[in-house]
Amino acid sequence: MNPTLLDLKDIHEPDVIAWWPPAIGWWILAVCIPLLIIFFIWLYKKLTRKTALKTARKILIQIKHDATRDNLQKLCAVSVLLRRVAISVSPQAKAAGLTGRQWLEFLDTSVKGLPFSEGVGQLLADAPYRKTPPTELEISQLIELCEDWLKAQTKS
Repeated sequence: MNPTLLDLKDIHEPDVIAWWPPAIGWWILAVCIPLLIIFFIWLYKKLTRKTALKTARKILIQIKHDATRDNLQKLCAVSVLLRRVAISVSPQAKAAGLTGRQWLEFLDTSVKGLPFSEGVGQLLADAPYRKTPPTELEISQLIELCEDWLKAQTKS
């Protein structure tokens, strides 16, 4: 057979595939990756918040049942615990620098009424300046108030 008689054409390669527009899989990936990143950041924050609150509840129970501490030491430990929890569950700039009345008002925002500003919670601000240490009743009421505050943190 004579190749010139058959009228055969040379092999043609297909056109190069354009990079735009991307295939549907790339669009799905472009949407899913940022959503997954946001989801994992949210999950991490939620888990660390729960862990901080769970640990704080355990420490508060230890403080409550610790017979070796006097009432002033228990008060100091509760105060430190509340400060640490507040810093870990809320923006640090919001809670870290608060003292005195502002600190008590910040604590009041999570619970009903004004138990920190006008109730037993005032011990957190004025106990170091009192002549007498807080009574056992005041400490137990304060610890109950702190338990309520910790419960309110899990809801928000």
